Amino acid sequence: MNNLISKDYLNKHLNDEAVVIIDCRFNLAEPEQGEKDYQQDHIPGAFYLDLEKDLSSEVRAHGGRHPLPNRETFIKKLEEIGVNETKHVIAYDDQDGPFAARLWWLLKYLGHPKVSVLNGNYSGWKALGYATSKELPEIDKTDFKAVIQSEMITDIDQVKEMMVKESYKLVDARAPERYSGEAEPMDKKAGHIPGAENYFWKETRTDYGEMKSTNELKEYFSSLDDSNTQPVVYCGSGVTASATVLALDNIGVNAKLYPGSWSDWASYDDNEVATGVE
Repeated sequence: MNNLISKDYLNKHLNDEAVVIIDCRFNLAEPEQGEKDYQQDHIPGAFYLDLEKDLSSEVRAHGGRHPLPNRETFIKKLEEIGVNETKHVIAYDDQDGPFAARLWWLLKYLGHPKVSVLNGNYSGWKALGYATSKELPEIDKTDFKAVIQSEMITDIDQVKEMMVKESYKLVDARAPERYSGEAEPMDKKAGHIPGAENYFWKETRTDYGEMKSTNELKEYFSSLDDSNTQPVVYCGSGVTASATVLALDNIGVNAKLYPGSWSDWASYDDNEVATGVE
């Protein structure tokens, strides 16, 4: 199943009983805005999942600003909106894809075989004149059977072990100024994990919020293609890193995710921090 779905495809499958559409719009500066926007209008039949209420768990001293959701709670939520192994889940947002990619990654991690991200933003959907709705979809509860893909994930101890063995390719998906340590608006320390290379996730998208072509992505990630080590991707809190994992998946590169990301790494006083460009 392709990890990206066109607007035209989704428009033709709005009434497909095998499709579950999920709206993942979110605003980090105004956490309630995403759900408000959903209530105003959304793709017909779409359910809403909130980054912080549904796709993350409670923030603690360590673990990052958006820890992975409690597994049982998240699975229960999926069951409540009718997601099981027979359904093709299609996620979208209006921020070039990071929140939809978070859901894509979570479902892949739980072993769901059919999950895609809408290629482009909700604003693009509306601009094409496709249907929108204010109606909330009917609930059709089901059973979700998780098959955890533990190889998709890396924790802080594994990152440290990789650094010692130099058996990794650490990818920082944040903006260049945060990677270099010139700016840090959110976390305790500025800089990056030593040895990490910077591949800003937004560079994988076009000006219209769609994924760049395969050739463009291969060129952008060319140094990773030349490496025999598996990339480990992190960002500020594990969200936009999911968008980078999605882009890498598009060119056949199987990357791991460090969910705690920089906000987890920086929460420990004794962890090394690098600045500048490597």
